[in-house]
Amino acid sequence: MGRIVLVTGISRDIARRFARAAASDPAIDRVIGVDVVPPRGDIGNVSFVRADIRSPVIAKVIAKEDVDTVVHMSVIATPGSTGGRNTMKELNVIGTMQLLAACQKSPRVEHLVVKSTTTMYGASSRDPAMFTEEMGPKRLPSSGYAKDAFEVEGYVRGFARRRPDVTVTMVRAANVIGPHVVSPITSYFRLPVIPKVFGFDPRLQFLHEDDLLDVLRHAVTSAIPGTFNVAGDGLIMLSQALRRLGKPSVAMPGPAVGRIGSLLRQARVADFSPEQLNFLTFGRGVDTTRMREVLGFEPRFSTAAAFADFGVSLGVPLRGDVLSAAGAGGAHV
Repeated sequence: MGRIVLVTGISRDIARRFARAAASDPAIDRVIGVDVVPPRGDIGNVSFVRADIRSPVIAKVIAKEDVDTVVHMSVIATPGSTGGRNTMKELNVIGTMQLLAACQKSPRVEHLVVKSTTTMYGASSRDPAMFTEEMGPKRLPSSGYAKDAFEVEGYVRGFARRRPDVTVTMVRAANVIGPHVVSPITSYFRLPVIPKVFGFDPRLQFLHEDDLLDVLRHAVTSAIPGTFNVAGDGLIMLSQALRRLGKPSVAMPGPAVGRIGSLLRQARVADFSPEQLNFLTFGRGVDTTRMREVLGFEPRFSTAAAFADFGVSLGVPLRGDVLSAAGAGGAHV
């Protein structure tokens, strides 16, 4: 008998696409997607249930559908898409708390997969060259998506202690990028002129959107517990990324970039938060040894190849070396 999987946040494109892919997996019997509004695209064989994870009603959904596996994908990075920072905080933190309470009450739930983010490490001048899963941020996040992700992970670890019988898998994904991704980082690279911090050339690490879908499905079917950094091989510098896109850029002091970011955020052109400013100043790298050796997952796209595929969506031709690497089956450059 296959798994019965509940996916949160299905109104957003990446969760909808994951749910649809999971429903086609022979190891999965049924997939139920929940959100406060229906998904816009085709969900295939996925059953949609209108439910707010901030409400105790989510426990009734889990019980009624005999759910044994929960994939939590409703921790969001963009306050503009939810009606503001307060609503975003409620969805991310209060929603997670209610979902975990519902899982704790259910005797049938045996596996929890949480889509987290390497943003929780933050970005500062004191960071190590590469973060491992045992490390935390050198400076605790004080606001925004990073703070929410940090708190969510704390609640998930508390749940794992209270329900040791449940396999808990935390996928700590690098910045997700690809042709269909709408996020703070992709909005930044879509600007006609790119502002950057004078005197800094941060290291960037990406995860292709297809690899995110693959690793989540792998996590569901393999049921391996633990926290795993997930990212494509290698890093690229911001200067390299801008050259590959052929975008003009303007370097200015950090405070000036921050002010421009605030204006872009107010105009809803790009969700340029203080945490993104830190990322675009200092960069971030994560070690993915556990992803390969323990989780047993190998991304198809390297960081450079993932960024190149995103560039194609902006009209940038795919370079020959990237194309040949992708054709070899690994998409590594």
